[in-house]
Amino acid sequence: MYPETKQLILKKLEEGVYPGVVAAFVSQGETESFSAGFAQLVPEKQLMEEDLLFDAASLTKVIATTSLILRLWEDGKIDLDQSLHEYLPAFENRTITLRHLLTHTSDIKTWIPDRDQLSQEELIAAYLKLQPGDQLGKTVKYTDAGTILLGLMLEEIYQEPLVEVFQEQVLEPLGMMDSLFLPFPSKKIVPTEQLPTGEVLRGITHDPKARVLAEHAGNAGLFIDLKDSLSFIEMYLNKGLVKDGRFFEEQTIEALLQDQTPEKNGDRSLGWDLKRNYNDQHPILFHTGYTGTFFLIDIIDQEAFVFLSNRIHPVDHREVYIQNRDEIIENFLKEKALLQK
Repeated sequence: MYPETKQLILKKLEEGVYPGVVAAFVSQGETESFSAGFAQLVPEKQLMEEDLLFDAASLTKVIATTSLILRLWEDGKIDLDQSLHEYLPAFENRTITLRHLLTHTSDIKTWIPDRDQLSQEELIAAYLKLQPGDQLGKTVKYTDAGTILLGLMLEEIYQEPLVEVFQEQVLEPLGMMDSLFLPFPSKKIVPTEQLPTGEVLRGITHDPKARVLAEHAGNAGLFIDLKDSLSFIEMYLNKGLVKDGRFFEEQTIEALLQDQTPEKNGDRSLGWDLKRNYNDQHPILFHTGYTGTFFLIDIIDQEAFVFLSNRIHPVDHREVYIQNRDEIIENFLKEKALLQK
């Protein structure tokens, strides 16, 4: 379906950019998927398979947190331009809005002293005290703090632990029955980094903040396989339709294809980044995960690209990976444009 991009993915695998990969291309209702390489290298090797679960990292932000906020917005239960404090009174600042957090324009000052030594309760308390800088609403600066705070807001609204809300309100309605939070370690889960202690994280959230926040984390913590990734993407390509009705209204999907930053100049939507189609510059939804995952969803052309890798296993070479990841994405967009001619 995308032979040049597939070959590039396999070439990067051979070069050691990531030990293993599961990927899929979707075009006009057809799907081509493949797996290659190794799910695990240490302490022993395990071949990659298409049905394994990956630590989705920040894909959690768009699959879980953003989805739930968009549904509350549709139902008129929240106003995106209202302050977070209105829905989460424990949050001290009264100027940061939901839109600021969803579009990464809050300019929130995220430094927390001794963060990795704090307990769950102490870490939540620290997040509730964060304040914005003087670029509030003006510039895009990606941060985990936004979805962590939005997750705490969702707990306040639903009065349930966040991961239970996600399971009931997002994963089950979308039929994502393999996906889960806080799993038991198993051979069905692709391991991530090897810690200095020698321990290899497997079924334990890689993101250190989400690991501490556990059932209260809105920024990371979801484990997902290819099948469920495709279920989520199919809902988007169908403009909110699912087998049993609607998950999103069509106008919600259409709203996501617009720059939603306060000044409409940041190329960020609600939760999503926006890439551009090469031929006519129409928007394409895009989001990454630190562990080596990303989704590209082109609703207008009815195409998508799912990429799930274990690039931080056993060692995290972030800069090298990002350079290679961006090359793969650019290749896909160029090949897509050529195939359309």
